[in-house]
Amino acid sequence: MITHAVGLSLGPSSSIESGVAVREIATGKLIHVDKLFSMNDVQLFFDNYPSVKNSAICVSLPWDNTMLEGKWRVMSKQYQLIHNDEGLFLNRENWMQRFSTRGCDLLSSLSERGADVTRFEVYLARQKFNLYSNYKERSSADCKFLQSALKMEYGFDELPNNMMPVAQLEAIIGSMLAEEKLKSNTKEIFEFKGLSVINLV
Repeated sequence: MITHAVGLSLGPSSSIESGVAVREIATGKLIHVDKLFSMNDVQLFFDNYPSVKNSAICVSLPWDNTMLEGKWRVMSKQYQLIHNDEGLFLNRENWMQRFSTRGCDLLSSLSERGADVTRFEVYLARQKFNLYSNYKERSSADCKFLQSALKMEYGFDELPNNMMPVAQLEAIIGSMLAEEKLKSNTKEIFEFKGLSVINLV
């Protein structure tokens, strides 16, 4: 029986923080929120987390921050459309790879151990939950807006008044999405490395 919803906001590298949030489904309360950095930290968290098989786990897709050269750096911006016509847009230096494969091995092993693991894209989920602001992404104003919206709109009264790291707030969104999946309010939008990427219907 699924008793907990776990959200993990995975950073694209060890220098960018990751966040984890565990929510108890029966009460709707956050019981654990933490900041992680390396994949060893993430591995250690799941090794010591006792309710892996009783949790719905939703992990974000980190952007691939590989540096590209010249024209391909411009062409690989996230707002550019990806075309299927390889003649028009050659996949040089793997610029079409928008998401990083960081953590895929760990998530596959968790899935093999019987955990309910899915992926999500942070910004698409924020739009569906009406948590998207007009501020620059991950800026202090955007972070303050997100924290205030989670407190006022979704009843996370246990969030502190001082500003939390954005990775932890994004992890809370992941836990909310994991809970919505249990209510069948999500759909698969695509698949990434053998795991479903979901979003609200």
